[in-house]
Amino acid sequence: MRLRDLVYRLYEHRLEASLSPQAIPRHVGVMCDGNRRWATWAGLPDVSGGYQKGADKIFELLQWCRQAGVEVVTLWLLSTDNLARPARELDPLLGIIEQTIRRLAAENWRIKLVGALDLLPAETAALLKDAAEAAGGSPGLQVNVAVGYGGRREIADAVRSLLLEQASKGTSIEELAEILDVEHIAEHLYTAGQPDPDLVIRTSGEQRLSGFLLWQSAHSEYYFCDAYWPAFRRVDFLRALRSYAARHRRFGT
Repeated sequence: MRLRDLVYRLYEHRLEASLSPQAIPRHVGVMCDGNRRWATWAGLPDVSGGYQKGADKIFELLQWCRQAGVEVVTLWLLSTDNLARPARELDPLLGIIEQTIRRLAAENWRIKLVGALDLLPAETAALLKDAAEAAGGSPGLQVNVAVGYGGRREIADAVRSLLLEQASKGTSIEELAEILDVEHIAEHLYTAGQPDPDLVIRTSGEQRLSGFLLWQSAHSEYYFCDAYWPAFRRVDFLRALRSYAARHRRFGT
């Protein structure tokens, strides 16, 4: 082992040892950003190589989360805005996402799809649903895969679902307006029944939300990492956990 690698391992172990189990976030959201820029930096002939490298990184991250004691991970793989990309770029990305979901199911990760699947090509949506259902009962870490996801779209879908539910019960708009509160909407979000994200990580150096888990992240802590997603290392993940553990969470108070 080279001296540089040895120093890196020692630092990684030191970071890990400094983390208290009581300070580990239950739910971690990850904005897997920078795949295309990493592909350009790496000199790859097309961006699909960056997407594939990023997909491989997901499985490393999930192992790190499992080892740390994280209970829920939400991975943002494809936004509603991404669907407007040209077919020469979108089609390979959808193919890689399909392969990733199949692999997650084959490895028995507990998968939940979060997003507007009706915006995806019908064949892709069906494949993703089948794979998620096949792995739906698996125990352990909950893996939310955000595909065709947009925070504004999620809230609109939640309100629409709520209105349809109440209409089926014969509730009038006036009656609903009198009783409506935030919990009614929360019960219809894609992540209903799950804890809100404690920590949201965004890679690639960008420092904006871009609509990720808009409703759920009202009290989340954010960690912005300069590394492109395919180059995200375990030490970067441990630094994010250390940063989270050092913060005093006020929850708006």
